[in-house]
Amino acid sequence: MDPNQEDELAGTEQPFVAHLVELRDRLIKAMIAIGVMAALLFLYPGPAALYDVLAAPLVAHLPKGATLIATSVISPFLVPLKILLMSAFLLALPVVLYQLWAFVAPGLYSHEKKLVLPLVISSTVLFFIGVGFCYFFVFGQVFRFIQSFAPKSITAAPDIEAYLSFVLTMFLAFGLAFEVPIVVVVLARMGFVTIEKLKSFRAYFIVLAFIIAAIITPPDVVSQLALAIPMCLLYEAGIWAAQLFIKHTKAPEEGATATDT
Repeated sequence: MDPNQEDELAGTEQPFVAHLVELRDRLIKAMIAIGVMAALLFLYPGPAALYDVLAAPLVAHLPKGATLIATSVISPFLVPLKILLMSAFLLALPVVLYQLWAFVAPGLYSHEKKLVLPLVISSTVLFFIGVGFCYFFVFGQVFRFIQSFAPKSITAAPDIEAYLSFVLTMFLAFGLAFEVPIVVVVLARMGFVTIEKLKSFRAYFIVLAFIIAAIITPPDVVSQLALAIPMCLLYEAGIWAAQLFIKHTKAPEEGATATDT
């Protein structure tokens, strides 16, 4: 082997292994945080109570005496357990994101840190707002609309697994929909689109938002408007936020170039 080639490769293994070790440690800490939250939730309020909270918007609009049913033998055990793990992950999400931030931050420039950290925090907050908006407002409207069309000869008894699947889909849809400002900011800051292009695309985005809402949400006007209208408003907020981010997160050489020109 060429001695020069050996020298070139010398010392590259240790930093790579060190990064892997740090990544492993960060993942372990994140998993511990999720495990601790799961243990606390298991003790109080418990998996069954968590599912009761999740099912409350639907149960409130079922006919008197009607309840959800389980068509599988193990569903009464597995479904509340899934809810427990999902809730534990959401509660531990700040710790998980901090571990991710602590892993990538040393490799970022100061102006990149100014961009990434606010985006991580704001994207987390917006996702929780989207989920909360879906649970506290949209679910009530959707279930009220569905039950108003149900014939009196039919007694609604939804399956708990089907309800869980519906809830997770809606939570994910609204949580991601509320990330529109983050997507707009990233696209503008990375130079993929300009602020002028984003403004000119406004009319097309409104149409796109209503198409997405029609595909994702149940076939009722209330839930479709509840998804499409916030998306349009958040798109406007994203344009405004993008202008601030571009102004305050420029690299030093970008600022110097702008001053010289």
